[in-house]
Amino acid sequence: MRLTFLSLAAALLAGPAVAGNGLTARHTVAPVVQQTVTGTVTNATDNMPLTGVSVAVKGTSRGAATNDAGQYTISAEAGETLVFSFLGYTPQEIVVGQAATINVQLEEDAESLEEVVVVGYGTQRKSDLTGSVGVLSAEDLLQAPVNNALQGMKGRVAGVNVFLNSGSPSGSPRILIRGLGTINSSSNPLFVVDGVAMESIQFLNPNDIERMEILKDASSTAIYGARGANGVILVTTKRGAKVGGTVVSYDGFLNVGTLPRKIDVLNSAEWLEVIERGFANHSKYSTGTIPTLTRDDPRLFDAEGNPLYDTDWQEEATRTAVSHNHQFAVQTKADNSSFGAFINYANMQGIMLRNDVQRINGKIAYDAQPKDWLSLGVNLLANYTKENEFEEGGGHQMPRRSMLEMVPIFPVKFPDGTWSNSSMITDPFGLEAIPNPVHVLETQDRLRKRQQLFGNAYLTFHILPGLDLRTQFGFDKHDTNIQEYSPTDLINISQPLGRAYLENQRSFYWQEETYLNYNKEMGDHRINSVLGLSWQQRIYENNWVSAEGFADDFFRFNAIQSASQPGAPGSSYDKWAMNSYFLRGSYSYKDRYLVTVTGRIDGSSRFGENNKYGIFPSAGLGWVLSEESFLSDVQALDELKIRSSYGITGNTEIPTYQSLGTISTGTTLINGSRVSQSYVNRLPNPNLEWEKTNQFDVGFDLAMYNRRLTVAFDYYYKLTTDLLLDKPVPYSTGFTGVRDNIGSVSNRGVEVLLSGMPIANDVFNWQSTLNFSFNKNRIEELGENDEDIFPGPNWVSGSQTILRVGEPLSSYWGYRRLGTWGTDEADEPAAVGAIPGVAKRSTERTIIGNGLPDWVGSFVNNFSYKNFDLTVDLQFVWGVDILQQFTHSMEDRTGLSNGLATTLYDSWTETNQNTMVQQIRNGAYSGQNSEVDDHWVADGSYLRGNLISLGYNFGSVSLNKMNLKGLRVYASVQNAFLIDSKEFKGYDPEATSWGGNQWGQNIFFFQYPNPRTFTIGTSFQF
Repeated sequence: MRLTFLSLAAALLAGPAVAGNGLTARHTVAPVVQQTVTGTVTNATDNMPLTGVSVAVKGTSRGAATNDAGQYTISAEAGETLVFSFLGYTPQEIVVGQAATINVQLEEDAESLEEVVVVGYGTQRKSDLTGSVGVLSAEDLLQAPVNNALQGMKGRVAGVNVFLNSGSPSGSPRILIRGLGTINSSSNPLFVVDGVAMESIQFLNPNDIERMEILKDASSTAIYGARGANGVILVTTKRGAKVGGTVVSYDGFLNVGTLPRKIDVLNSAEWLEVIERGFANHSKYSTGTIPTLTRDDPRLFDAEGNPLYDTDWQEEATRTAVSHNHQFAVQTKADNSSFGAFINYANMQGIMLRNDVQRINGKIAYDAQPKDWLSLGVNLLANYTKENEFEEGGGHQMPRRSMLEMVPIFPVKFPDGTWSNSSMITDPFGLEAIPNPVHVLETQDRLRKRQQLFGNAYLTFHILPGLDLRTQFGFDKHDTNIQEYSPTDLINISQPLGRAYLENQRSFYWQEETYLNYNKEMGDHRINSVLGLSWQQRIYENNWVSAEGFADDFFRFNAIQSASQPGAPGSSYDKWAMNSYFLRGSYSYKDRYLVTVTGRIDGSSRFGENNKYGIFPSAGLGWVLSEESFLSDVQALDELKIRSSYGITGNTEIPTYQSLGTISTGTTLINGSRVSQSYVNRLPNPNLEWEKTNQFDVGFDLAMYNRRLTVAFDYYYKLTTDLLLDKPVPYSTGFTGVRDNIGSVSNRGVEVLLSGMPIANDVFNWQSTLNFSFNKNRIEELGENDEDIFPGPNWVSGSQTILRVGEPLSSYWGYRRLGTWGTDEADEPAAVGAIPGVAKRSTERTIIGNGLPDWVGSFVNNFSYKNFDLTVDLQFVWGVDILQQFTHSMEDRTGLSNGLATTLYDSWTETNQNTMVQQIRNGAYSGQNSEVDDHWVADGSYLRGNLISLGYNFGSVSLNKMNLKGLRVYASVQNAFLIDSKEFKGYDPEATSWGGNQWGQNIFFFQYPNPRTFTIGTSFQF
């Protein structure tokens, strides 16, 4: 019995084999005579009884299930049809006659037993795999109503870590497969959609996806050579119908997103108390004079000095976001061809004001076999998105920050309609210039318009039985138009001049690949092989212009020439190309001894003249122990396979021209005139080569109890060498460094996937999947002397991360906070220039945390009761830290803006000295004391209720009445709950303000809140 995991999942998602909706007829009918039917269901191969076989009366809600002896009992009348169905077996239908006993033998489903998975440049039987491959079906991917395919991947595949990082509808998740193994190159996996590399699947319509394969180890990724070091994600999109006829379908949902939690900040009364304390403590910190504290501004205070407003800026800057998504599909199949047409419209609102994305996506696919010796096909996708983007990077006075720091005594607008800001006060509070976040959101434009055209065409020549020659051409074209305008009245952003910015980005990628596939089965021997060659090229161009000095905000970016201070326009051009040769050979003997050998030669224009080409080999072995005679008597065992692989892959994803001595151009002033200038900005290195990842993997696949329990386990060790870093050079060269291959990083870990069906009968089914993975990251080498490197982000206290041999990437660098100085140790703080109430820190900086998790996993439970289904998806992270950079401006300094409630209730006083929170003072007049230390660091572990979904599948009786082939309705909640550390003070423990920074994970100044989303949806086919 060789039922695969995907067949199990498909059966689970289909629910119990019970038809009908249980409705009672309204008219009187003649009574029917039912009889009791009994029998035994066995396996046709060895006549063993089958437990948990579903026995249903077709067209009704009556059903039963076999017991441990394979026996069943059910009531049915003569002429009715019994349907026998079981996971991994071909269903049978038998018409009830006069006999009271019906025994059935079920045949194993050959198609499910020989299930194939997509691998590089072809397919393989899953039972023949020696590599580590994760599989996601469309049902898995879309179990939660998502607008982004990467969201649907989160928590679904062991060893694949998806960081959502943002609640924005256009936020780009970060994916790490088996850890982070690079410093200056991209860590993104290679995305291959229908055989064509796609730059990003961020805006790919997830409803178009049929399935995804995630290639994790070297045996599976080496076929992609220099682009496979970070893993490969193969996406297969939907095409024509699989059976004859036409199917029209619709899938749609409407969801509502809300802010699930608020950060605990000060209200007006609390904030004014902090101001008063700061003024009162001024003499402790400064000998300078300080103004008399007043509350006289009539726009903000009444005659008694009480605040007129108490604005909840988090409430004002966010909204209840309403989004909807609609997918229409027409799929047909004729004798020798098939056709599919798909169109999608999505309108996605973010919970921040005016943050939204609209996407229109169209796709067509045509496949045909006009001759016995020829197959052909074409696939074309067009995607258009229009977005008002939300700024999420670094610091700045943008709404994700100002909605927390804006002082609550200000209104959104004054009674005369004027927008408020923190400078609109006559009392001498010493506030920092902060723009009103609602004003920024409502009046600033950050428009992004993207057009993508993607597709491929192929010809397959069937030369001999089992031997095919395939040639295909694919392309991926992107055009992005950026339009930004910041008005003239946004203080600390664009006041008083206003600012406009325009940019056009264009990229075009193409690839041509031709390869032979040979698949042959000869008795006990089976061969699966591929041999081919590839050409790829990408060209990127952009141009931009900016301007300041607008008389008013009427034209915005539509008349940039009206600005009085135009900026210098700019443009750039970028190009790279690759030429590759690849092969793979897989051999199976008696379905028990497996060998796979893979190799690829890649040549890239990105690397040095002396290292243009690289070789990337791998080998994998497998042994199916369950096929051996010494395990044949183990009745509970269905499959046991052990497998192992070793190989080398590369990372070519570095900026172009890094090996060359490049020249920059610009302008300068000479004798009062602007003239052109050029200068060398990089030293050449003709020996620059690939980063290489050597990976060893060993694991096993286990299936038991008619595959009601499956286990997959992997241990891996990855060593990435020749890391690209800047090597120091003598200052006499005029440069500080040259890019070279001088570092190495290791990742080692385990992955476990457990899937089982504790309950399976005709009424109730429970299928449960637990997956978790552990990864340990370590820097092994950093050049000749293994010197520490401080890569940033550079902010308070300099670089906030460190690269150090023996430590993991994404290590936080700062001081230890030992508490606050007390009044009983006044002499000690004086020796370091401090006083009681100030933070007591270590004298030296050290590693204070790490932003990459040790453990990541999910626990997904699918329940079905008759026609109802329920999904409960829990996801967890353990062993990770968060660097809460917002502690700097919202707790370590006071008076300049609003802050955390801890600044009032936990701060140092003479009666509260055992605290980590410093004494209140006014930053504008008394200074501040803020350094990166471990008080900023919080435990980032969490348990999230990722999805709770309840659905109903209409039975055949109802479907027949409505002339439908299928109908499902459902309701769900995403991000239903979140349990995290009390140390964490932000919105969500998974975020970054440094998205382009490899080691910036879980480091953030402020963040876009992750919404709680309520959804209703439906899907139907006719």
